Parts: sequence; C-alpha cells; structure tokens
Amino acid sequence: QVQLVESGGGLVQPGGSLRLSCSASGFTFSSVPMNWYRQAPGKEREMVARIGRFGSSRNYADSVKGRFTISRDNAKNTVYLQMNSLKPEDTATYYCNTYYNTINHWGSGTLVTVSS
Repeated sequence: QVQLVESGGGLVQPGGSLRLSCSASGFTFSSVPMNWYRQAPGKEREMVARIGRFGSSRNYADSVKGRFTISRDNAKNTVYLQMNSLKPEDTATYYCNTYYNTINHWGSGTLVTVSS
C-alpha cells in the first residue's frame, strides 16, 4: 500500500534552516506530482509547495516563496523541502501528500518549531 514517511523536523531558531524529507513507497513515485502541506495549531491545513512528476514544475504558497525549495529524487522515491530563513509563523506540522489511484494519501507529519 501507499506509504509516505516524513522526517527532518525539529526545533530551530528564527532565521535558521531545516530540510524535510518524505520517503515514498507502494506506488510508482515518478508517475505523480508530490506536495507538502502544513497545519499550525488552530489553523486549517494549507499547501506549502508542489512539484511535478519530473521536477520541472514547482509551485509555492506566497508565504514561503523565496525561502522554501521543493525538490525530488525519483531514483530514491523521495521528495524534499528545504526551508531557509524560517520564521515563528512557519511553526506547524508538515505533511507529505500525493493523489494516487483516486485516493489522497498523507504521511503522519513531522513537527517544525521555530522559536528562540
């Protein structure tokens, strides 16, 4: 079955960087776009970044443009989110997501806390 496993979250100071990873299995990874979402306490889940099947197409939420970079390695079945210049408002649980075989699939999330 489809599995998405996020890693790389943690506590970081404002202005710092983190790199999230999402390891995928159970489907043909290169056949689908991949997404990163986040959900802050008390807020709705929002899309952060999206990458096309081969990485040539990338889209970002306005709030992270210029600071976050999404990438993928189809040979490793992994999608990444490089987060730079982190702000306290980036604090959230970050989720890997894809829509495959008519089902929306989610990982269990990794917590990112930006605080001094």
